[in-house]
Amino acid sequence: MLALAAAIVLGLFAVYIANAYLTGQQQKAVQGGTTKVAVAAVPMAFGTDITADKLRFVDYPNSSIPPGSFISAAQLLPEGKKRFALMPIGINEPVLASKISAEGQGASIAALLTDGMRAATVRIDDVSGVAGFVQPNDTVDILITRTAAGGTQGGGTQVTDVLLQNVRVMAIDQEAKNSDGTPKLARSATFEVAPLDAQKLALAQRIGSLSLVLRKPGEANNPVVETVSMNDLRYNMYGGARYPAPAVVGGYSGAVAGAFRDTAAQIARPRSSGGGSKPAKKAPPAKPSIEVYRGTTSNSYKVGS
Repeated sequence: MLALAAAIVLGLFAVYIANAYLTGQQQKAVQGGTTKVAVAAVPMAFGTDITADKLRFVDYPNSSIPPGSFISAAQLLPEGKKRFALMPIGINEPVLASKISAEGQGASIAALLTDGMRAATVRIDDVSGVAGFVQPNDTVDILITRTAAGGTQGGGTQVTDVLLQNVRVMAIDQEAKNSDGTPKLARSATFEVAPLDAQKLALAQRIGSLSLVLRKPGEANNPVVETVSMNDLRYNMYGGARYPAPAVVGGYSGAVAGAFRDTAAQIARPRSSGGGSKPAKKAPPAKPSIEVYRGTTSNSYKVGS
């Protein structure tokens, strides 16, 4: 009985403390006051015409009113002047000045630019545009494939470089709103770039072809990038454009090591030049041999005298 009585007393005391706390919070809220703030009554995508039927006003504590919000319909929608959504606005999300156009102005890509940045558009196709999977607000790397310096178009060595990294896509073709994710083949893409990068894009379109590489959001830039040439289009087993050192070749056994040595010898052998020079003498044919493997050990035997 004593334990039960003690539990009842402690429970009543806890209820009293909680009630006093909540009452104090309510009084503070009443003393601080509230203000009605405009929020979206329906979802609004980029370019949506903002009208009174798409808005409603809810009470916000005066200490928590979001900067740039509107407290009256007359302030948000002046008579005779339209506004448009520049960013997606969800239901019950406050309508902020940074997310809508200015009074009487239409939905413009220019209003979405960060201070000091520019919007630059380049031509793309279904392959260079990642088969339509690049959407507005994605980030991409831009590659340029061109003729190497000193070469002639059609006869020089083709190389691919990383032109720009981590570039935000503002629009695909003429659509700047987020789509439902369905791939769409586009012919142009608009990027948010610095003024110097805009110059690079303009020049790159004239001297080569551009390709987009879709990035994972928030991924850091790669500080080291390489130029890829025709010599790099080889299987890694043979070393690509960078053939392994003799010590590495020696680590291979049997026919694989022989293939490496033969390939290295062919590359190192000077080619005959034009202008009447004598052709290089052919090396005498190698004597036939047989390679016999016993487990991991190989032995070579000459055939014939």
